[in-house]
Amino acid sequence: MSLSVYRALLRLYPASYRVEYEAELLRTFAESTRGQGSFAAALAAIADIVPNALAAHWAILRQDLHYAMRTMSRSRGFVTTVVLVTALGVGANTATFSVADLVLLRPLPFPRPNELVRLCEGPKEGGGWGCMNELSPANFRDAAAMTTKTRGWGAFTYNDVNLVGIGEPARISGMLVTPEVFSVLGVRPLMGRVFDATANDGDAGSVVLSYGLWQSQFGGDPGVVGKTIRLDDTTRVVIGVMPAGFHFPAPNVQIWTPLVLREDAYADRTDTYLQAIGRLAPAATFEQARAEFSALASRLQRDHAETNAETGFSFFRQRDFVLPRYRMMLLALCGASLSLLLLMGANLANLLLVRAAGRERELAVRAALGAGRERLVRQMLTESVVLAAVGGAAGVLVAMLAVPLLSHLVPTTLPLAEAPRVDLRALVIGAAFTVLTGIGFGLIPAAVVGRTGFDALRDGTRGGGGRRQRLRTVLVTLEVAVSVVLLVASGLLIRAVWKVQGVDPGFASERVLTLRTSLVSSRSADSVRRTDFYDRVVAGVQALPGVQAAAYTSGLPMVLTGGIAGVEVPGQEVRNRRENGVSLRYVTPQFFAALGIPVVQGRPFEAGDRPGRQRVAVVSESFIREFLPNGPPLGKTFRVRGLEPTIVGVVRDIKVRGLERTNEPQLYMAAAQAPSGLGGLYIPKDLVIRASVPGETLLPGVRDVIRRVDPEQPISDVRLLSDVVANQTADRRAQLNILSALAVVALLLMGVGIHGLLAFMVAQRSREIGVRLALGAEPARVARMIVGEAARLALLGSIPGVLVAYAAARAMSALLFGIPPGDPLTLTSGTLLVILVTLVGALAPALAAVRVSPLLAMRAD
Repeated sequence: MSLSVYRALLRLYPASYRVEYEAELLRTFAESTRGQGSFAAALAAIADIVPNALAAHWAILRQDLHYAMRTMSRSRGFVTTVVLVTALGVGANTATFSVADLVLLRPLPFPRPNELVRLCEGPKEGGGWGCMNELSPANFRDAAAMTTKTRGWGAFTYNDVNLVGIGEPARISGMLVTPEVFSVLGVRPLMGRVFDATANDGDAGSVVLSYGLWQSQFGGDPGVVGKTIRLDDTTRVVIGVMPAGFHFPAPNVQIWTPLVLREDAYADRTDTYLQAIGRLAPAATFEQARAEFSALASRLQRDHAETNAETGFSFFRQRDFVLPRYRMMLLALCGASLSLLLLMGANLANLLLVRAAGRERELAVRAALGAGRERLVRQMLTESVVLAAVGGAAGVLVAMLAVPLLSHLVPTTLPLAEAPRVDLRALVIGAAFTVLTGIGFGLIPAAVVGRTGFDALRDGTRGGGGRRQRLRTVLVTLEVAVSVVLLVASGLLIRAVWKVQGVDPGFASERVLTLRTSLVSSRSADSVRRTDFYDRVVAGVQALPGVQAAAYTSGLPMVLTGGIAGVEVPGQEVRNRRENGVSLRYVTPQFFAALGIPVVQGRPFEAGDRPGRQRVAVVSESFIREFLPNGPPLGKTFRVRGLEPTIVGVVRDIKVRGLERTNEPQLYMAAAQAPSGLGGLYIPKDLVIRASVPGETLLPGVRDVIRRVDPEQPISDVRLLSDVVANQTADRRAQLNILSALAVVALLLMGVGIHGLLAFMVAQRSREIGVRLALGAEPARVARMIVGEAARLALLGSIPGVLVAYAAARAMSALLFGIPPGDPLTLTSGTLLVILVTLVGALAPALAAVRVSPLLAMRAD
């Protein structure tokens, strides 16, 4: 029994060691354990074999490493090529994983993050994504009280504020939150406390700071808790500071103030401004909770048909608060990176096969001198793993350089402050890709070499065999197919980006400087004080050299949609605001001139459009088509938010929701005629300036004008309108740049693979080619033979490549902006480019074949 255990343990030794010493070791072990019990003999066998087997493997590994280093030092061009190919494949996949892991996989920085759920209002029939519409307080209260599968609901809404009295006035991104929000998230403050739900006043007058704001505005003062600060016109007491890793609901939020929902807030179910976060109840599943909210939505549609007839709930996990387009972009990049890894592996296997074929005589001699198949395979695997390890290390550097280029693909809707980076998780994945490359693709040539034996000594330089030729052909065909897929995908996305960039936004963004001056609540609530501020700032800015037009607006197009308002036209049925709303902005005179929006009928706003005069409005062409299709629009009146303006002008439509989304009709009203009780969305806050001088030259003068009007007015969000438009395609361009780079690399690798295969084929068939030439074959015919082989490989790879590319394009059709997945121009262009590169790769081998000397070729053996 003990002898059979010992014989089994001997398999831990290298095969060559067992062949030579197995009989002697068995005899020695039998003698040394004679008279011992089975258990003691088994322990002795383990103690003897395990350390000695490890030492034997280590000794062989050292020999293989030394031999690999010597052989690679004599083949620096080959080594450089392999390392670069591996670095590109490993680097691209590591970089893509780093971003996909951060956005799609990594747990959020909260306790039990999988329990966190979000709630907003959505379409009645469901199917919407994320916060299609925010919640009304009344619907929020019912959702929190009438469900049992979730618990602890808290509500929040954005509330940016002006921080004054501490250095320069600053505009701070803030949130109004109910006390339950902090308890639901389960994060303790770094200092002090958070809002207390049991306090009678809801902690009114208090504030919680973010770690970043505490550091930047208060210098990390440890005594900041208990101090008073001024936010807008209100004095508040700092009660706590959140830790550095807390960012909710978005990374830019720096301050939290209490949200108190009084009874009058629940009166209007159409007043939607809340978002909500809660947790799944113990033992409840997400599907159960979603079904419960669906049933509740149906109940509210019946009980409050006048307001909720078309309203449903959008219920989703906090982890899933990612735009579908971002998710699709990341998945497309992951697919492209994996395709490149496959292509890189095929190319690497081909290179190693060619190198192994060149070393056949050397390996055959070693086999003849006693090296077994296992020993030769081990040597080849060691070399491929060493090459892959060096390439993998270089790939990590490539990933570090590539990750910042993908930062645009991280959505701002997730509570993540960290940028994507190559961390330990990414390094583990990079190591896995490296091992896969070194062992997985290194096994192919190693297995082939293991079957070489003495044949290479007999075959001389004609070794290689049809099996290896077919294997290399399959690998190159795979490279062609992958190249077609990447080129077609890149081509489709390029066309989509061009189409998006070709969309006319409806306004002229060049040479327009924009900035935000959000008024404190006391000034913004008073129409007289508000208008006085606009008039003085605009007059001062218009007096600056180079300024052609300046105006205030409720929000920049593509940045703020504007408030969505319902319109009532006399003689027409009242329409649902959510389905037939308009984008409403209050603007000052010269707004249309500042943005270059053409007035197609009537007039723009004038300085005389003031309180006491007829209330006026300017509408877009789509507004006329939607609400007033019959008869001339000028002079007609309608009702919006309790007001009855008269149309005095019609302007061209603009893209208010971005270049790719459907836009509501636009309605503009005179800022000077706005009532005092405007909501935050409608208060003019963005200053737009068209000038003939660069924005950076103009900005100091603008700051000085605003400082003279109000020394405590902060300025924020300074940017060029052209940058706002360019940012509409920034994430697309980031994805496209990486995908295009992958496609170019794939094309180059494919070209190298074609060239290497054909060059080796010419060298292998040099005797045959020499005989053909000696017997009178025309050189052109020989060249056509080589080029024809390249064309055959291109066609073999292009057919499956086109099919896979079409399937991939259908999967990412949401990114194509109307470009059909089977776009014939893109499919044809990508395929022809691959064929062209294939033929270019065949030129040098074809010329080499023509130049083969018949005499030298026939003497080769």
